[in-house]
Amino acid sequence: MGNINFRIIALGIAAVIAFWALMSFFFTIDAGERGVVLRFGAVTRIVEEGIQWKWPFMETVVKMNTRVQKSTTKTEAASRDLQAVHTTIVLNFSLQPDKVGEVYKNLRTNYVETVVEPIVKEGFKAASARYTAEELISKRETLKNEVRDYLKNRMVPFGIMVVELSITDFEFSPEFNRAIESKQTAEQLALKAKRDLDRIKVEAQQKIASAQAEAEALRLQKQAVSPELIRLREVEAQMKAIEKWDGKLPSVTGGAVPFIATGDVKHR
Repeated sequence: MGNINFRIIALGIAAVIAFWALMSFFFTIDAGERGVVLRFGAVTRIVEEGIQWKWPFMETVVKMNTRVQKSTTKTEAASRDLQAVHTTIVLNFSLQPDKVGEVYKNLRTNYVETVVEPIVKEGFKAASARYTAEELISKRETLKNEVRDYLKNRMVPFGIMVVELSITDFEFSPEFNRAIESKQTAEQLALKAKRDLDRIKVEAQQKIASAQAEAEALRLQKQAVSPELIRLREVEAQMKAIEKWDGKLPSVTGGAVPFIATGDVKHR
């Protein structure tokens, strides 16, 4: 009975060892990764995602991420007018799948610290030296494109592909910030003064136009006045006075009888 139990235990242990030995021949690579197979530390081949095999005890596998990765680098540089500028650059990049063996061979897995960040700093310094401090702000998109193109050319030999790049807000010295604020204030005051001047000019033109219109109206009215028109207005005034008379003569002293002038009356 004891021998049977010992055999069962031995067979169980052997089965476990055999299963472990069998499984040690296989490994899996996830989507967005590549496997670098090392034989005694030397790169032998690159394997894609899925179930793969290797020689147990002889070969090991290093998984390399080929998905898009993000690197955030804080850097500083000098502008063309020698203003110190600090900024943060965010770079999206990925490893070239067919170059992960070279990446591991040359850089291991710390390629961000070894290559990406130093080249980002180098590219920003090279580009910012061609712009004044004010142009760094006003031409940020152009600056970003220059830095991105620079990084693409510099990182390709290392098996790294640049996907996109963004530059966050710039930080300048307190003296430069005060100078910018003073300039903006002066520009705003100048713009307000120009608008006020334009408004005054418009109002003056409107007054001139109104005066000219009034003068023209008076001139036309003067041309339209004739002796006949004056006589007609007098007759109209007298007719209105007759219409308002109640038929009673006003009381007067001196015996004179008042009369109402009705103009010259011609008898036929």
